[in-house]
Amino acid sequence: MKKNNFLFIAMVTLLVAFVACKSDKTADGSATSATTPAADPNAPAPTPGAETAPAAPTGPTTTVEFETMVHDWGELKDGEHMKYEFKFKNTGSEPLVISDSKGSCGCTVPEWPREPIAPGASAAIKVEFDSKGKGTDDGQKQTKRVTVTANTNPAQTYLTISGIVKKDPNAKPEATAPAAGH
Repeated sequence: MKKNNFLFIAMVTLLVAFVACKSDKTADGSATSATTPAADPNAPAPTPGAETAPAAPTGPTTTVEFETMVHDWGELKDGEHMKYEFKFKNTGSEPLVISDSKGSCGCTVPEWPREPIAPGASAAIKVEFDSKGKGTDDGQKQTKRVTVTANTNPAQTYLTISGIVKKDPNAKPEATAPAAGH
């Protein structure tokens, strides 16, 4: 009896963890609900915590060439925003379709062209980094990665930004709320 209760609790915990970690947007950008039923109730459940890569567009692949895949911004003061454009060219013979571009954390936000890029044409992926809360007095090294998914082989390309974030000696300390009852 105790063994069955333990298994039931473990299964419910895994289910809750899976639903809580599930993305709230579909590939087309529309919102989903945690209560949306699965498309195939007989399909095996995904492993909790396992991430799946966004699917590259189907169809013919092409090639892309970035001017640089690494950008070192040097030094920032804590709270500053760094913006950089990774310029690239479609060097293949098919239109380049970027299906997704994702930063390694919430402080790194990429913006990419949504329309296909013709063979021979150039474009850019704009990346913005928010350094708020990332600095130290001596400087904290920050390295962030942007994963670009497109109809290339391999489907994912990795862009990197990095630099040092220092606390601003002239910044006012953030006010803290007084303790309850004071």
